[in-house]
Amino acid sequence: MLKLLIPIIDRHGAQEAARHGAFLFAERCVSEVEIVEVLDDLGLDRSVAFHSIGALRRLEKQAMQDALLQTRAILDDAGVPYTWKRVFGPPERVIASSARLGHADMVVLDATGLGFLRKWSMLARLRRLTRTPVTLVQ
Repeated sequence: MLKLLIPIIDRHGAQEAARHGAFLFAERCVSEVEIVEVLDDLGLDRSVAFHSIGALRRLEKQAMQDALLQTRAILDDAGVPYTWKRVFGPPERVIASSARLGHADMVVLDATGLGFLRKWSMLARLRRLTRTPVTLVQ
């Protein structure tokens, strides 16, 4: 039985990854799922020049909370046992360290909200940082 890691890296959430995890749970391939909500540093974005950091953090927190609720609802409906945690830092490093520390057997990353270049650069960095297999779903 596998332990699955599903990272939520943006406001689009990880609904497709959660659906894939629910399918694998129904097929008795997955025993548990860990959801990691990854919050990146806002200081690196150009939007801080136009908006206050406090307002941007509130908007990001609300968007990520909605994404987390949608992802958790899919797993709850399927009866999948899961745990979740919130981690701050660069997404690739957080995912790699969460996979290593949580002893995940597989990472399922929802790439529906990612552009082509970000998707492939993230996959390349993850391949360099972790030995855990990474699956992109769309």
